[in-house]
Amino acid sequence: MKFFTACILAFLSMTSLGLADGAPPPRLPTADGDKTVAVPETKSYGRQEEFVLPSGNIGCTYTPEGGTEVYQPSDGGPELSCDRIAPRYVRATLARSGAAVLLKDVGDQGCCSAGSVLDYGETWTAGPFSCLSTRTGLSCERNDGHSFFLSRRRLNVN
Repeated sequence: MKFFTACILAFLSMTSLGLADGAPPPRLPTADGDKTVAVPETKSYGRQEEFVLPSGNIGCTYTPEGGTEVYQPSDGGPELSCDRIAPRYVRATLARSGAAVLLKDVGDQGCCSAGSVLDYGETWTAGPFSCLSTRTGLSCERNDGHSFFLSRRRLNVN
């Protein structure tokens, strides 16, 4: 009986070694029963952050690098996208690289949620982006200097 218990413990310790870091992913049998396929690794997604200005006229969504379960930026992220409602609905976006882009014909007009409020004088930061909320508008920039400014009276992207 002791020999049988020792064999089981030895078997369990050897099988657990295959689960150590650097080991290949587990494999499952196929429908044929004699071939095996690798089990895909589970991707871990980030969470979007949202904020609005006190006026409720401008709202932003930050998507982290790698995207979320339902949205992946075309360049893999990170991405900052801000919508202005009035006097005309527009969207300014900063991606991972390149100049900011201004969309004047936005099909999915969904701004502005009752998310967290970025009070006037406050700065928001995440990833390579930072935004400053003022009574005259919202200034956002990426750490390489590309930026945009949104207000009721003025739009500027670079």
